[in-house]
Amino acid sequence: MQDRADHERGAPPPAAPGPGRRALRAVARWIRSAPGTYAWLLILAATSFVVARMSPERLEWFLAKRSTNLDQLRDRPVHALVASAIWTEQAAFPFYFVMFTLFQAPVERWLGTRRWLTVALTAHILATLISQSVVAWGVDSGRLPANMADTIDVGVSYALAGVQGVLTYRFAPPWRLLYGGGLLVFYLVPLLVSHTFTDLGHFSAVLIGLAFRPITRGRPTWDPAAALRRRRH
Repeated sequence: MQDRADHERGAPPPAAPGPGRRALRAVARWIRSAPGTYAWLLILAATSFVVARMSPERLEWFLAKRSTNLDQLRDRPVHALVASAIWTEQAAFPFYFVMFTLFQAPVERWLGTRRWLTVALTAHILATLISQSVVAWGVDSGRLPANMADTIDVGVSYALAGVQGVLTYRFAPPWRLLYGGGLLVFYLVPLLVSHTFTDLGHFSAVLIGLAFRPITRGRPTWDPAAALRRRRH
């Protein structure tokens, strides 16, 4: 009522928020629109802080107990799969912040938290099992050294690759083909060149993400060219 009385007496209206405050509000809205992504990032920020303060020897032992290697998957499979998704070998939080903001957050906003998390966790789990199955075969057949059974394998890259895969369906044709084809090439080349189990895991995760097309049906697609034309007009 006081505001109305002031207005009737000719008081000036409240000042519009400045650019800094508008930017903060836009950032807050973006974070609220992808709560799962930024909750995961908050955990990664904490674990990156811990990793950065460990000695190399201590860190190697610590991460080996939280890896999705053969030894941990055989002894504590659930613990290994959960722990490996929140720890990283290096304190590279700024990199993960950029990657999550570019890929995880848009997919969560597009599909919803439940569907986004389903894709991310399925890619993380299945790509891990696929890559470590190949490692187990290699160790049992003598093609790989026995110490591969306790190698360090932690990180969120399989989940990220899976989400990047399902993001293909966010684009309208022909951008969908360009993005999806480029993504497959990006992950296939290292696999063909290096033949590591992590490269296999990444490529498998992308294929798993692509296999989630049914849950994207009915969701809006984005045409970059059309969006650019609208901005120009």
